[in-house]
Amino acid sequence: MNILLVTSEAVPFAKTGGLADVCGALPIELARQGHCPTLILPAYRSARYCGLPLEPMDLEFIVPIGSKMVSGRLLRSRLPGTDVPVYLVAQDQYFDRDQLYSVDGKDYADNCERFVFFCRAAMEAVRLLGLDIDVIHANDWQTGLVPAYLRIEYRHVPRYQQIASVFTIHNLAYQGQFWHWDMLLTGLDWKYFNWHQMEFHGKLNLLKTGLVFADAITTVSPRYAEEIQSSPLGCGLEGVLQQRRDVLRGILNGMDANDWNPATDSHLPVRYAPETVWEAKPACKAALQSELGLPADPRAPLIGFVGRLTDQKGLDILVEVLQTWLQAHAAQWVILGTGQPKYHRLLETLAERFPQKLAVRLEFSTPLAHRVEGGADLFVMPSKFEPCGLSQLYSLKYGAVPVVRSTGGLADTITDPDQATEERPANGFAFEEYSAPALSEALRRACDAYRENGDLWRRIVATGMAQDWSWARSARQYAQLYEETCRRVRAESPNGV
Repeated sequence: MNILLVTSEAVPFAKTGGLADVCGALPIELARQGHCPTLILPAYRSARYCGLPLEPMDLEFIVPIGSKMVSGRLLRSRLPGTDVPVYLVAQDQYFDRDQLYSVDGKDYADNCERFVFFCRAAMEAVRLLGLDIDVIHANDWQTGLVPAYLRIEYRHVPRYQQIASVFTIHNLAYQGQFWHWDMLLTGLDWKYFNWHQMEFHGKLNLLKTGLVFADAITTVSPRYAEEIQSSPLGCGLEGVLQQRRDVLRGILNGMDANDWNPATDSHLPVRYAPETVWEAKPACKAALQSELGLPADPRAPLIGFVGRLTDQKGLDILVEVLQTWLQAHAAQWVILGTGQPKYHRLLETLAERFPQKLAVRLEFSTPLAHRVEGGADLFVMPSKFEPCGLSQLYSLKYGAVPVVRSTGGLADTITDPDQATEERPANGFAFEEYSAPALSEALRRACDAYRENGDLWRRIVATGMAQDWSWARSARQYAQLYEETCRRVRAESPNGV
């Protein structure tokens, strides 16, 4: 199939979160499976300086933005190590900026205009590049207008008539809401600004627009697809998602098995595979303890956390648990990440009080993140909500047993011993209630297994390391969805009208 992935970010060109990982990895796996993906994203400043060659093209275009006409041009590149083409939309007034969406914590005032332009440019690129596209796969609110333009303005245009649209929600909490007069920027008729389609509590909502007009909707895990159909995780759009449940599907994100592989990981002091984990992982643990200034105690379970220090990631209940555990339990902790200032202060204070038990690094470090996975015995993810999550998949691969709250993708990937079946053997520890006591109890059970139940612990580690969470499986599911959606769209309008 010929797939055009439209996204506001993709590694290695531009990244603020998991969206970039998905859009950088999925097209590579689709190509491996015989499909023909093409990627298009804005030519941000970060993309210009990412280290990959960008070839100027003799292709310029002009699109309407409200009452004015704005010009742009296309640049060409490829995903590293592949033949997957990447096109970048260059318009320096919109995209030549220090950050992708905001500055000093405040969104750019013209974000709506910027991404109206990008969506129109992506639609025009199909014609300009002569692309023969079966499916346009749009991602998150920044591309929410793409399905609308396809349905409203391009459905009767040659080359676009039978293109199907798929729209993926990576995090429903980010919706792209703008004041109602920004509707003028889209160029679409005011009749679409109604509560059934583009309007949301008096504002223009670009995520809702994508949900309403797309031929199929996906999100990044099956459980999250269920959770967002009701409050509170529906974030006010649960009614829209319930109405479109027949075309809503959850497809779990994959992980980059080349980058995250303890057998080949250059960041680890000792590399290991499932058959050597019991000899090698203790050496990684000892090296991590030394690096972080923690006592070299092989008996103390080492618990890791890597991620954003925010309420969504469960920092409120994690800090509450830490305040008890650091006094009463013989466990060590390492926390790596940045986020809300209040958690920076709390964690620094705790680390000063308990330097033998808690190491805090308020930074983002990919090498250290790898070493935490390689050295930790347990990896904690007490998220309030988690559309998919990737760290638990890395932890499974590295033999760092996950302790998670059963929400979103965490519920789809981690099975507690108490809920284990033959089809879903235990690979971690999980809790349901979002509370510090529930998290503490899950940690207690995990630490007891580590110290006192060697057989159970070994089975859990072995199960997790043997599981396949690569992009190959996820890409097959996307390809199947593309094919089903194309058949349905063509059956509904066999003549392209």
